[in-house]
Amino acid sequence: MLEDKLLVIKCRRGDKDAMCRIYGKYKNYLLTLARGLVGEQTTAEDIVHDVFVKFAISARQFQLTGSLKGYLATCACNLARDKIRERARQNKALDSAEPIFPDSENPEQRAIDGEELSQLRLAIRQIPYEQRETVILHLKGGMKFREIAGLQGVSVGTIHGRYRYGLDKLRSLLKSEAQK
Repeated sequence: MLEDKLLVIKCRRGDKDAMCRIYGKYKNYLLTLARGLVGEQTTAEDIVHDVFVKFAISARQFQLTGSLKGYLATCACNLARDKIRERARQNKALDSAEPIFPDSENPEQRAIDGEELSQLRLAIRQIPYEQRETVILHLKGGMKFREIAGLQGVSVGTIHGRYRYGLDKLRSLLKSEAQK
């Protein structure tokens, strides 16, 4: 936290190395969040790129009042919502994610892992966005429910409910898929 405040101060003074350090520190975290929210790598990369471009543009006026990680995550979530709304307007499906296969020497295991991962991604995209965002921010982003509540502008109880209902829906979807 102290390091982030120092980096932000340096960014406000135009220090490009500080901006590079922030980028290096949070790029993978934001990419994981964005990928989970929008379901495809290239769109997630675009979101992360846009977050850092907007941050760089506003760096001279930026005032850090909380966590830089939380601020950047909020920006990524907002841009992900915008991308999803844009897709909905264009009537594009969210089903275009390319499969990523875990490292495994055994081709059969790679195929099984790839299929399970595809089923999980499909199930995640089928739950309501608010639940999906809550589940991903908590499980993948490591955010506390209180932080997610602040990000989404709702109570902690609502976040607990979204998380629980999201997990229940995922279990149900995956269970029904397994029974097929």
